[in-house]
Amino acid sequence: MSQDLPVTGYALLGLLTFGDELTGYELKQRADITLRFYWVSPAMSQIYTELRRLTEHGLVEPRTRPDGGREVTTYAITEAGRAALRSWMDTTPAGFPVLKHTVLLRLLMGHAAEPGRIAATLEEYVAELAQAREVLAAVREMLRGADEPGEPFHFPAVVADWGLDYFAAETQHAHRALGRLVPRCPTPPEDAAGGVPRLLR
Repeated sequence: MSQDLPVTGYALLGLLTFGDELTGYELKQRADITLRFYWVSPAMSQIYTELRRLTEHGLVEPRTRPDGGREVTTYAITEAGRAALRSWMDTTPAGFPVLKHTVLLRLLMGHAAEPGRIAATLEEYVAELAQAREVLAAVREMLRGADEPGEPFHFPAVVADWGLDYFAAETQHAHRALGRLVPRCPTPPEDAAGGVPRLLR
């Protein structure tokens, strides 16, 4: 079954394992306060596409109920869905995350930027990290009280703490890089024999 679903499908199954039924909109809200910090928070259209796929596979069960004069559809994970999620988690290699870090990409070619641009970019990044850390800290606080081993939000709390540590480490690295910046060189530094450094050949 794991070959039939994209990772986003398994992510949505996982978000339905906390004991409640959710609408597509509620799944989007849950993804926005969890997945977006370390994966990708899917768009509403993608969520409904995956819910249709999961329903066709019998991995979730849609249930329609009246709500204030209209009907809403909620989704619950089925036993087959739990089995598929468990199989995916048991058989999928850990894998090494692909880091797409636009700040590091620009830092790599900082010699081609205008004077002060890379420092400004790093300072902007530090500010963005502070904002992200504040948001994640609020999410972490929401989990408090049910985050001990055996409690419903133990594993989400572990992930949130990991994220907070990551943001703190990124902030430290950015400050360290800021401290190492030198006046911009018009071209990459040359080695003693002339030309670009051997590392870049």
